[in-house]
Amino acid sequence: MIEELNKKLEILDLIKIKEVLPDYIHKTSKDNLTLTEQLNYLVTEEINYKDSRAAEGIIKASNFPFRKTLDDYDFSFQPSLSEKQIRELSNLSFIENHENIIFIGNSGVGKTHLAVSLGIEAAKHRNSVYFITCHNLMLKLNKAQKENRLDKQLQHLAQYKLLIIDEIGYLPVDHQGSNLFFQLIAKRYMNKSTIVTTNMPFSRWGEVFSDNTLASAVLDRLLHYSHIIRITGNSYRIKDKIVESDSRTNKYNE
Repeated sequence: MIEELNKKLEILDLIKIKEVLPDYIHKTSKDNLTLTEQLNYLVTEEINYKDSRAAEGIIKASNFPFRKTLDDYDFSFQPSLSEKQIRELSNLSFIENHENIIFIGNSGVGKTHLAVSLGIEAAKHRNSVYFITCHNLMLKLNKAQKENRLDKQLQHLAQYKLLIIDEIGYLPVDHQGSNLFFQLIAKRYMNKSTIVTTNMPFSRWGEVFSDNTLASAVLDRLLHYSHIIRITGNSYRIKDKIVESDSRTNKYNE
């Protein structure tokens, strides 16, 4: 009987139920659960499994440079940053409201880490997410334009519920690239959420995009419904070096 049941579970693609069933049958013989309680447990296990598998697929397709969560971030090292605000953003209401997030700060303060962490949280809840650096985004859009498929590429990038654009300001963008960037932001405006990280104050985005008018138009759409998070402090990347240096100094002074 159990072999026949397993075959039927495979046909229905109820993989998790098939996996947990042998142990569960043994367990329920002792717990005296009702049939409804038993079915509810098995169905819940299957739903959780399918959600987890779907989320993993989204994460793999999101192009994240690494996997880090908010629990991996040392908020004590960046006292200028409100952990409460970041934790509240992780409830993902900003995606429901089509709001943007802008992380501003010097290199190494953890902007990308936070952006990726929020992106992973969004993916876990089965939101489509895509991560890309500003430089690679420009390469992708310029290539699409040369190959006469710009509209298709813009539409593709505009469909993600969350688009993360990393490192705006690290490399200049020419006038053509700025125009393409504006078209993408305009398509997503008030429809989808975008997270950007930048080391440049907004007053200098005209330098980044080689055009003050285009820069203003981009900022107007990014900032209209947004959460602006400024991070000041030491480079997060050298945190361990600082700790190691302090440890050596203390040992020397003992």
